[in-house]
Amino acid sequence: MTVKLIHPWTGEVDYTYDYIGDAEVERVLQAAADAAPAWASRSLDARGALLREVAARLRARREDIAATMSADMGKLRREALAEIEKSASACEYYADHAIDYLRDGAIATEAARSYVTYEPLGCVFAVMPWNFPIWQVFRFLAPGLMAGNVAVLKHATNVPRCADAIAEVLREAGVPDGVFGVLHIDNQLAAKVIADPRVKAITLTGSERAGSAVASAAGKHLKKCVMELGGSDPFVVLDDADLDVTVPAAVASRFGNAGQTCIAAKRFIVTPGIADAFVARFVEAASKLAIGDPMDDATTLAPMARADLRDEIHDQVQRSVAAGATLLLGGTPGQGASHYPATILDHVAPGMPAYNEELFGPAASILRARDDDDAVRIANDTDFGLGASVWTRDKARGEAVARRLQAGATFVNAIVRSDVRLPFGGTKTSGFGRELAEHGIHEFMNIKTVYVA
Repeated sequence: MTVKLIHPWTGEVDYTYDYIGDAEVERVLQAAADAAPAWASRSLDARGALLREVAARLRARREDIAATMSADMGKLRREALAEIEKSASACEYYADHAIDYLRDGAIATEAARSYVTYEPLGCVFAVMPWNFPIWQVFRFLAPGLMAGNVAVLKHATNVPRCADAIAEVLREAGVPDGVFGVLHIDNQLAAKVIADPRVKAITLTGSERAGSAVASAAGKHLKKCVMELGGSDPFVVLDDADLDVTVPAAVASRFGNAGQTCIAAKRFIVTPGIADAFVARFVEAASKLAIGDPMDDATTLAPMARADLRDEIHDQVQRSVAAGATLLLGGTPGQGASHYPATILDHVAPGMPAYNEELFGPAASILRARDDDDAVRIANDTDFGLGASVWTRDKARGEAVARRLQAGATFVNAIVRSDVRLPFGGTKTSGFGRELAEHGIHEFMNIKTVYVA
């Protein structure tokens, strides 16, 4: 099958490629299986040296990779450069810290000696999304390679050149053949890869539907998996919040990456005494975002990755307005092939798409709460549980509210973000398992008990 990629800004066919077939899948999987024992037997120092070289190569090629990201999915150039730097830093972080994370851990028992040791599982199959086409891969790949695993990637259909760029960087850095492979395949072949006995574990970042399908297949074949799925993160504004800090953060969190972020703030829950002031300033700030070519540094709101995604969020906005939401800003598809303007809906209530569904694009929902307790109730009234933030001048008050929110990560007076030093993942339908930090490197390892009487 031939896939045609439409440039998110120009609307023109920008690239075509073909899915690979069974024979090429077999070659990549066998190469991974052949490479796994030697890679696992390499010292941490040797693996770390290669990851540091990967980081250097990423930085050396940052401009051309950034241009590839922009062409594939519409990423703003400056956001792409930041993503590449974050990926390089993750390689260096694990090169530096894996020795501490993977050290044998003594456990006191009646034995002469008892401890846990960590062993790689082998080949990890990664199904990754398009919205952060470099970082999402390195988020699992950096700890995975340092753990001694090898990896095979099925990237999203619309970012094939990003997948190939990652493979090229690793090859240029000297990572041995087979340690990282790319499969340009459809979902039917992906199911066969999950079932293949050479694949030992699966990681996916994506939608609930994709997560359910992949986790079901992994469970059928008794394989460990980590799922990082959707989110509808609450951004709780308490009545003593500093709007000079809170409003710019709200704009950055909702409209960065054209709003196509699992951990973007999506539901802005405002309390009395500050609600009207926050909404007015939020609308004013969002209205100043500039639509344009993502490679132009004057552009501050990128196009969405595909026209169908733009159409989907527009439908959610229209249905919410029809159900009684107040449209304060945007709401009409803009210029460019897949642009959608900064859109803000007020008085969003249960039953509306903007309340119950994930808005994966540049549209924000305003939900009005009676007080702190009601804000917590509204924040938790969702099937999702990825991230949440609370904004207040009183840090103790903010922390007390944050601890009551049902999410994998809660931030007080800061935008929810992934940080290589902190475990990352969700609860409820936002997934399970953790990436990053010490927790992430252990997810795809056999934590083996050794007991010496």
